[in-house]
Amino acid sequence: MVMVMTYSGNPLISEAYRLEQQRLHENPNYGVASVQFAPLVTAFINQFGVRRVLDYGAGKGRLAQNIRPDHEISMTFYDPAVPAWSTLPGPHEMVACIDVLEHIEPDLLDNVLDHLAVLTERLGFFTVHTGPAVKTLSDGRNAHLIQMPPSWWLPKILDRFELVTFQRTGAGFWVLVANRGAQIS
Repeated sequence: MVMVMTYSGNPLISEAYRLEQQRLHENPNYGVASVQFAPLVTAFINQFGVRRVLDYGAGKGRLAQNIRPDHEISMTFYDPAVPAWSTLPGPHEMVACIDVLEHIEPDLLDNVLDHLAVLTERLGFFTVHTGPAVKTLSDGRNAHLIQMPPSWWLPKILDRFELVTFQRTGAGFWVLVANRGAQIS
């Protein structure tokens, strides 16, 4: 298996899966989940005075199109399936990772979570859908490669971050987390 997009020598996505995701992103209805979370991300940006945001797994950039902060921010996009946004980013004050983690190849999840930990200077806003997706991959697998409950996800996340807020949603949960050494107030 050819691996691409490595962080410190650790693969984040396989080439075959990156190409699969690139094909899925061609569908105009794929990658819309960030829109529903934009008001919440906006509220956290405003509450904590965040100035630099990374949209990790940005898809079509819909989060940036729908947030309305009360101050100027800079937004960076990262998505290995979108050639224009496939350059590995550096650390940012806040990282939003919406509707991404459940799509990660299971054997690469720890690498991706480690990467998120390095990129998150202060805050991370992560959502996880814990059940099956409507869409399937070309090989017949469900698009949500990881379908596990919060009790499985939280230890993985909290091995790397401090929990600020946990909230269940109808289909999963979201967390606001902090870098362990960060001042968040």
